[in-house]
Amino acid sequence: MTKLSLETAKRLIAVAEQKSRQMGLASNIAIVDDGGHLIAFQRMDRARIAGIEISKDKAWTSVAMQMPTANLTQAAQPGGPSFGINTTNRGRIVILGGGIPLQIGEQIVGGIGVSGGTSVQDAEVAAAAVQAFQSMQGNANPNVNARIGSVQFQESSGW
Repeated sequence: MTKLSLETAKRLIAVAEQKSRQMGLASNIAIVDDGGHLIAFQRMDRARIAGIEISKDKAWTSVAMQMPTANLTQAAQPGGPSFGINTTNRGRIVILGGGIPLQIGEQIVGGIGVSGGTSVQDAEVAAAAVQAFQSMQGNANPNVNARIGSVQFQESSGW
């Protein structure tokens, strides 16, 4: 089993911070391990205080649910098959975009959570870090495709 190191978490935060700055955002960025425990966190200048816990919970949710948090958005709406899921786990499940699991192959080794912009913007910042993580694992893919609710975006950035 591969563990996510503090060194790697710091590198991913740096990538996410750079992407956030490029987008004109001030973000809270959290990295958790495969058990959802916080490894590293950064609050950029002017980032909202409320985003501290939101980013940590987005990272936790991505690991706990084994999927990007944006995948929960539609299903959690009234009438959806997972309506009310965000009220479980003491309200810790987040259904907003911006949380993405970190994987090596099929194994989840951690997660990233970002809070500072819209759900789509947060997911874009998180996706930049996921792309960097994949590159670090030798799975370099110049284009990361992430599905965010009903919105599709493609991110390509170097690191």
